[in-house]
Amino acid sequence: MMKGLIGKKIGMTQIFDDQGVAQPVTLIEAGPCYVTQIRQPEKEGYSSVQLGFGEIHEKRLTGGQLGHLKANDISPLRILREFRVKKLDINVGEKLTVDVFTVGERVDVTGISKGKGFAGGVKRYGFRGGPKTHGQSDRHRAPGSRGAGTTPGRVFKGARGPGHMGNNQVTVQALKVVLIDNERNLLGLRGAVPGSKGGLIMIKEARKQ
Repeated sequence: MMKGLIGKKIGMTQIFDDQGVAQPVTLIEAGPCYVTQIRQPEKEGYSSVQLGFGEIHEKRLTGGQLGHLKANDISPLRILREFRVKKLDINVGEKLTVDVFTVGERVDVTGISKGKGFAGGVKRYGFRGGPKTHGQSDRHRAPGSRGAGTTPGRVFKGARGPGHMGNNQVTVQALKVVLIDNERNLLGLRGAVPGSKGGLIMIKEARKQ
């Protein structure tokens, strides 16, 4: 059975284990998701399953999106995402809910991290900063020298420094499933999940158990 879902981050809470220790838990509204397309190695060159999440009025979709879903007799869905799989044991139109996972299982979670805007090198990369003595009262959060002078005479692309921070795709691996509520489509994962409340989340079986 394919183990993958699209969801929405609700927020964080805590639950207590059998020993009475508080466990930090992130709640995710996961699914229900519908299989909207299957890619096969014979045709596309690789195996994957496309899932749809979040029902929406058909007027909010483009003609291409609507035709893609109606071709398989699926109601309009807002989000479409593709999951790579090794084994194709699922059919188009099938519905996936949180019960594809079990309590105690490990999952990988992908989301978009919170955007922090423009940030300096100290905040963005943990630069040490300059000395706070010898008259350098205004340089203790400056990045300092960016490299040599004549050779190469420039700053290489990708060099760490001030710039846009956050708003990147981040994957957190091997989070433990501690709560499953099938009636409310809730999935509880131990630990933090990237992104802000209401952010889109992709959950799949952990690659590293």
